[in-house]
Order: sequence, then structure tokens, then C-alpha cells
Amino acid sequence: MPTFDFDLFVIGGGSGGVRAARMAAQTGARVALAEAAELGGTCVNVGCIPKKLYSYAAGYAESFEEAAGYGWKLPEAPQFDWAHLKAQRAKEIARLNGIYASLLKNAGVTLVTGWAQLVDPHTVEVDGKRHTARHLLVATGGTPFVPDIQGREHVVTSDAMFDLDPFPKRLLVVGGGYIACEFASIFNGLGAKVTQLHRRAHLLTGFDDDVRQFLANEMGKAGVDVRLNCDVASVTRGTGGTGGLTVTLARGQQIEADTVLFATGRVPNTQGLGLEAAGVALDERGAIAVDAHYRSSVPSIYAVGDVSTRVQLTPVALAEAMVVVDELFGKGKRRLDYEFIPTAVFTHPNIGTCGYTELDARAKFGEVAVFSSEFKSLRHALSGRSERTFMKLVVDKATDRVVGLHMVGANAGEVVQGFAVAMRAGATKAIFDSTVGIHPTAAEEFVTMREPMPG
Repeated sequence: MPTFDFDLFVIGGGSGGVRAARMAAQTGARVALAEAAELGGTCVNVGCIPKKLYSYAAGYAESFEEAAGYGWKLPEAPQFDWAHLKAQRAKEIARLNGIYASLLKNAGVTLVTGWAQLVDPHTVEVDGKRHTARHLLVATGGTPFVPDIQGREHVVTSDAMFDLDPFPKRLLVVGGGYIACEFASIFNGLGAKVTQLHRRAHLLTGFDDDVRQFLANEMGKAGVDVRLNCDVASVTRGTGGTGGLTVTLARGQQIEADTVLFATGRVPNTQGLGLEAAGVALDERGAIAVDAHYRSSVPSIYAVGDVSTRVQLTPVALAEAMVVVDELFGKGKRRLDYEFIPTAVFTHPNIGTCGYTELDARAKFGEVAVFSSEFKSLRHALSGRSERTFMKLVVDKATDRVVGLHMVGANAGEVVQGFAVAMRAGATKAIFDSTVGIHPTAAEEFVTMREPMPG
């Protein structure tokens, strides 16, 4: 039997990599993890966590606006301090980085700082030093993609949005996915004049059609200038390289901006890892091709998370990591079911969704019943704001099972997380109908919808 330095060597210190390394070490395995940047990966450093913090910050602007309707008289107009928010965010992220380091250290994981490259199926090189391992796990996540347009050097990606200097008074967001929509909502709430361009006819490809249309309308009401069927031809900077940016569209129109964010998707972070040298096959998207056990074309090399592009969500990467650890150091019985994975989009208002869209449900199940409700929440009875809430259920007629649940409204993610448990358990519409609602809440609408939509 060959002798290895480690039982498992993890490349990438994001959520999935840290979880795999920590849990594997707790089984008694000898584990190392290599990371060239801060621990926590995209989610902790330039993704989910800071984005949610900034979403909270934007939400206060809405609360200040609503307060007058409830009798509160603010002594003066609230002032937003961008530098203070950035400093507070950096402090919190540094704290989380420290927690990740402590978790690894306490579990007995050897932390290797630097960029790791595969040399062969059992060897990794970091800053000139080679390490061998019985098993290798690639968990390097994804990276923002910017199309090859004229002036792409003048744009920023989502990674840069948290530390912009100065705060952009005019922000142009290019893209229609959840990252684009979230940043458009956030910076609109923080006080920027936001224009969002998307090359398709609707935002949020892959989400339920009613959700897509409803959110676009609500974002527009809140102040985001949403423009669809728009392609960017070029981006140019003003005189001397210090002026504002001019974005020219394919149809010839021009838009002036201080910052241009391209949120046009993410690609697997596979460049410079030595995958070819180790014989690891990539799929048509440039992701590491894996089997049901997350094993690549090389039996000793595994991959989880966005680098293998199953579902690009942090909790999914965590769950996949647990499957790999069980496969290598446990009983090998753990599996991940990708059906009914809930997710949230932290736009203003939020989106929460679980299960199938109406279109996908009709394709899979055939006959479906659709229930929906749109209303002004009780909060806005006195707030003076026109924001509305939308909810939708999709039911498989053959089994009465609720197979799709969608919400656009305040705290949608918090609401849908609970319903996701019921959907995983196979809850039927009859179970929803027999559940007593909590009154008065928006969430009770999901258990009080009785009349299906025509058709």
C-alpha cells in the first residue's frame, strides 16, 4: 500500500471545502486544506453574507419612509454613511474568517496557505511544495463572467461591489439573474439611481413566470429603471480616464453611469488548477464532471459545489461535502436529493421559492392546479407604500401533492424555509388546507387559498 501525507487534501476553503475538511478530520482522517484567499469563499467574503448585510442596510431606508405613517416623526432626514457600512461589514467578515480558521484548527485540519495545483491523481503542489493524499477534493467554487465587449476593463463584477469608492450615484447593472436583481435593489435602497439592463424579455430565467413579472413590476415601483431586451455594445470612460462611464447599447442608445456592474453569470473556477495534468475531465460548461458520488473521471479526485455546477447554492455545497465525507470515511449511505431545494433572492421585496415552476410542473406532472394570491400586506395599511405581496401554489392533481411554492414579499425566505420541510415530507393541498394559519401574517395565505385559477 502506498504511503500518503494525508487521507484527504481539499483544494478551496469555501463553505463546501471547509465543511468537508472539518467533518473528515473529525472521523480521525488526516486532512489538509489549501486556500489562497480568506477562508469562507465567495459566500462569506463577497457573496451571501455581505449581500444580506447590505440588503438589511437598504431596508432601513424603507423603514424610515414608512415610519411617518405609524406616527413617528424623525427629527431630520436620515443620512447614509457608506464608509461606515463598509467598515462594519469588513469587521464582521473578518470575525467569520476567524471562526472558520478556528473550526479547522480545532478539528485537526492542516491549513496550507497558497494556490494549489494538481500534479497527478494523488499529488498537490502549493508554492513549490508537494503534498500527497489518498483522496483529493476540489471545492474552488465559481467566478464572475464578463462577456468580451469593448471597454470590459471599465466594468466591475459582484466581487467588487462591497468596497466601491466612492459610492456610485448612478449605477448601471447589466444582467437579469438573482445577483443582478439583488444588487439593483440594494443600491437603489441605499440611494443610488439604478438602471438595470437585461438582454432577455424577462428577469430571473428559471424562476416561475408570475414571480418574474411580479418582481420586475415591484422593483420598478421602488425606483429601479428596469430595461429589458437590451444588449450592451460598449463601455467608454470620459476624458482623461477619470470621468464617468458611457454605456452604448446595441440599438445605439447611450446611458451615463458612475459604475457599471456586469452580473452576467458565474463560471466554474477551474483555471490554473492543473486539472488537465491530472486527467480530470470537464463537461461542456467547463465544470468538473462528476458521478452520483461526486467522483471525477479520476477515481481519487472528487468535486463539490459550484465548480461542478449541480446547483449553485451554498447549502447545496455543504450537503454535497457531507455526502463525500460519508462516502470516503463513513458508511457510504448518505445521498442528496436535489428535488424541492428551497432558495431565496434578497431583492426588495424578497423572493422565496421551493419546488417546480408552473411551466416545469405541467411538463413533469401533466395536470396541475394553480392557486395564487396578490395583496397589500398589513404592514402597508398605514405605511403609505404601495408594495404588494404575491404567493403561488402549484399542485399535482393526480396526487394532490404541493409541488411548487413561490412567494414575493417581505421575509419570503424565512417563510418558505418552513414550508420546504412540509414539501419534502410530501404535504398535499389537503394538508395545507387543514393547517390553521397564524393570524395576522402574510404566511397564512399559503394555507387559506381555496379556489384554483382557471385553466
